[in-house]
Amino acid sequence: MSQTTQLLDALKRVLKSRGLTYQHIADRIGLSEASVKRLFAEESFTLQKLENVCLALEIDFFELAKLARGLRDSADVLTPEQEQKLASNPKLLAIFYLLYNEWDIQQIQAHYDITEADCIRLMAQLEKIGVLDLLPNNRVRLKVSRNLRLRMDGAIRNRYGQEAMQDFLMVRFEEYGGLFRFEFRELSAASVEIIKRKIERLAAEFNELAELDSTLPPQRRKTIGVGLGIRPWTISFVTGLRERAKPKNHPRAAH
Repeated sequence: MSQTTQLLDALKRVLKSRGLTYQHIADRIGLSEASVKRLFAEESFTLQKLENVCLALEIDFFELAKLARGLRDSADVLTPEQEQKLASNPKLLAIFYLLYNEWDIQQIQAHYDITEADCIRLMAQLEKIGVLDLLPNNRVRLKVSRNLRLRMDGAIRNRYGQEAMQDFLMVRFEEYGGLFRFEFRELSAASVEIIKRKIERLAAEFNELAELDSTLPPQRRKTIGVGLGIRPWTISFVTGLRERAKPKNHPRAAH
C-alpha cells in the first residue's frame, strides 16, 4: 500500500469517526461532492487540497500522518520495570495517561492543579523510563503503541485493577448516560469462540475510534470505560441446587 493510499485511508477513518460525508467536505472546501469523490477515488490530491481538507476536519497534517503510520514500530506492552515505576507513582501514571491521550502540557495545566515545573519533571521521568522522548517546546513523542495493553500480571493491574473494576461497575450506568448489558445463557464451545472473536473486534474498533478522536481538543472528549469479558459462570441460585448423584455402575454378580 502506497503512502498516499495510507493517508487517504486515514482521512476516511476520520470522516467516519466524525459522522461526516463527502458532501460535508465539499461544502467546507468549496468543491462539488463529485469533485471530492474523484479526488479520493483517483488519489489525486494536491498538497494544498489535502491541507484544506485537514483544516476542514480540524486535524493537523502531521497528526494525520501519524494516524496513517499507526506507530507500528512501537511496543505493544510496557516492560515489567516500566509498569512498576508507573504503578508506584500515581502522579507519574496520571501524566503518562494524559500524554498518551494526546494532551499537551498547556492543556494539562489548564485542567489540573499542577505546575509547569512539576509537569516537566514528570515528563523527564517518563523519558528516563523509556516510554516517550522529550522534544523541543515541551512536546513529546510516545515510544509505545497506540494500542497499548497492560500486562495481565503486571504492577499496574495488581495495584489498580480490582479497585478500578469495582469503581466502574458499582454504579447505575444509565445515570451517567452509559449502557450496561449482562447476559448469561448456555453456549457450545464453538459459539463461545465466535463471541470471543467479536469481543476482540469490538475492542479493536474502540481503540481505533479513540485514536481518531485523539486529534480533537480535550474539551471535545471524555474518558470512556468499556468492559468486555466472557467466561464459564453459573449464578448462585443455580449453584445452590445440589446436582443429582450419578448412579454407580455396579459389576454384575458372577453366576
